[in-house]
Amino acid sequence: MSFPSYVVVVTSVADRETAERIAETLVTERLAACAQVLGPQASIYRWNGRVERATEWRLEVKTASARLTALERRLLELHPYDVPECVALPIIHGSDAYLRWLAEESESA
Repeated sequence: MSFPSYVVVVTSVADRETAERIAETLVTERLAACAQVLGPQASIYRWNGRVERATEWRLEVKTASARLTALERRLLELHPYDVPECVALPIIHGSDAYLRWLAEESESA
């Protein structure tokens, strides 16, 4: 099985400030080329045997697949949740210029 060259990593946090802090850290450390903070969003999920509701902010983080392991490790260090979402979705197509930029900006320094 071949892996995509680029991915979008998705996670959610409880407030905008935390989302922006995580996004800025990942981009500053060149683990990601960019990150969008979206929200607020309604989240409904099962936790400890109960259905819960929360307002959360979503992060969509774009990176090269080669940086995914390091990005995940850092995201888990920064994230305040006990079991944070960290899901990578493949980018199956993008413009050549955008993907070239994504690769350049998520290279390790």
